[in-house]
Formats: sequence, structure tokens, C-alpha cells
Amino acid sequence: MEIIIKENGEAASEAAARVVARLVREKPNAVLGLATGSTPLVLYRELIRLHKEDGLDFSQVTTFNLDEYAGLEKEHEQSYHSFMWKNLFSQINIHPEKVHIPDGMADDIPLSCATYESTIIANGGIDLQVLGIGSDGHIGFNEPTSSFASRTRIKTLTQQTVTDNARFFDGDENKVPHHCITMGIGTIMDARMNLMLAFGEGKAEAVAAMVEGPVSAIMPASILQHHPAAKVFIDEPAASALTLSDYYRWVYDGKPRWQQDA
Repeated sequence: MEIIIKENGEAASEAAARVVARLVREKPNAVLGLATGSTPLVLYRELIRLHKEDGLDFSQVTTFNLDEYAGLEKEHEQSYHSFMWKNLFSQINIHPEKVHIPDGMADDIPLSCATYESTIIANGGIDLQVLGIGSDGHIGFNEPTSSFASRTRIKTLTQQTVTDNARFFDGDENKVPHHCITMGIGTIMDARMNLMLAFGEGKAEAVAAMVEGPVSAIMPASILQHHPAAKVFIDEPAASALTLSDYYRWVYDGKPRWQQDA
């Protein structure tokens, strides 16, 4: 696990965007796993800028989103389908048929989830998965105690996640769906690279537990310690609880040229 600490979330997101851009340039038909929420917004804005100003080409890229609320139509303003088209897809040259987002309104959710998994496999697997981390350590909507072998499935959100996400629903927890469809931890771990973003002091304890704590189902993101290519981009507040933050800076600053992000 590589820990990249930047002065703020914008700088961290721009550094992460360089990793994504390099992959897309080196492998034009890359398969990207994408996340939603406020955390990746700057990353997506930077990818849009690179597309518009530098010609970063998404025409052959395929995407799979981590999750979606169960029971929300894709046209709902808080659906992750709407989020992705508003904040990324409508502003780059990706083909709609190459965009995959879990169907929150599926009549047969287990079948829909199995189909989602098989479609990932049919596309050669995910090359790079973008992740955020919840204050309780969840990744995707894999809440604490989720199986490390889990695959795309329906999950019940914890009260903490409902509370955290109420800000997207006018602060009303009663409007937040209590169920979701999410890639499993096993699915996430199959990605060839995982790219984690975490910003703000509110994520500091979760980041420290993920990076330096024991690998445990109570802290789902800690499984990334076992991933062969996990990059964690964080700002100074999110790094504030790390014991070895100075070492992580030393390692990143001393990387050989060929290992640098851009």
C-alpha cells in the first residue's frame, strides 16, 4: 500500500487523476471502476479538464460503478446514475453503452447482481478502481463485518452511513434509502489497482485504521493492505492520525523518476 499525502484534497485529487490519465493513455480501452459522493468530485473535474484541454480520450474506456441506492430510479437527482452523468460522463467522450451502473430498480436484484459480476469478467476485469472510505471504514457500501470474499449484492446500510448521507437528502435521514447494491470486497480486490481518496479530519481515524491497524472485517478498507497495487491519496487532515506519516512522505518524495505519477 502506497500512501501519498498532499497539502489539500485538490492537490491529492490532481495527483490521483494523473494516475488515471496515465492508464488511459497507455491502455485506451481501460476498464475503470468509479465511485460517487463528494470525495471524487475534484478527481472527475481534473479528468474532464484533461479531456478538454489535453485530449485525454475516453472513447474506448469502459466503466463500472461501485454502487447504487436500491429503490431509486436512475433519473432521481440523488441516484448515482444521475451523479455520474452530471459530474463526469456528460462532459467526456465516453460511449453510453460502455457505462455500467448497478440497477437500483431491478425486478430481480440477485440476478441483476450476478449479471453485473459476469459483465465485469466479460470485459476483462477492472484495471483501476476508484474508492472512498466511510467514517466507519466501509468501501463501496460494504459496511463493517462485510465478507472479504463478497461479490456484488444488496446490502443494508448502517445507521452511521444513513446519517452521513443525509446531507445529500436535505439533511433528512428518512429520505435516505436504507438498502443499496454494491460491488463486494472480493470484486474490489480483483481490480488490478485500487486508488483510494480520503480527505478531511473526519476521515483521519478510519485512514489510520485502514493503513496501520489490523486487517479486520470490522474495518472493511483494511483489506487493501493485502492488495498488490493500492494507492491511498490523502490530505494533511486525513493523515493526522497516522503514526508513520513522515515515513510515507519520505518514500513518496524519494521515488525514482520512472515510478512518479506524471
